[in-house]
Amino acid sequence: MRKRQKRGGFTLIELMVVIVIIGLLVTVVGPNVIGYLTQGKWTRVKADIRALNDAVDNYMLRNMGSFPDTLEVLILPDEFGHAYLNRETLPKDPWGNEYMYEPPSGGEKFLVLTYGADGAPGGQGDDRDYTNRDLLNE
Repeated sequence: MRKRQKRGGFTLIELMVVIVIIGLLVTVVGPNVIGYLTQGKWTRVKADIRALNDAVDNYMLRNMGSFPDTLEVLILPDEFGHAYLNRETLPKDPWGNEYMYEPPSGGEKFLVLTYGADGAPGGQGDDRDYTNRDLLNE
């Protein structure tokens, strides 16, 4: 008569308990993680717009009050090798879109903005527009 050897492993009930526990954790923790990811995107937008805003201001101060025509000018070194934005490329917003720039007109301050997740003007939530003027008003 042969003795049965015990095999290592999990029973079906043990596996089901583990799956239920994982499901409960995802249900409770998931929305919080998604909220933090969204908040992180907007924190990055604010930091990028602040950096672009400061670079445009610096350009204006060094060029006797004239403003750049485009943001690309900010990453190109001037005749002294100084770039106004210390990067090789312009940042993109967290959704992969280019930041927009409008030189000042009619007494208004220049505008640096993102159109949000949808990449189109207007919207709410992640689709909302955000500008350097919004940053100054916070």
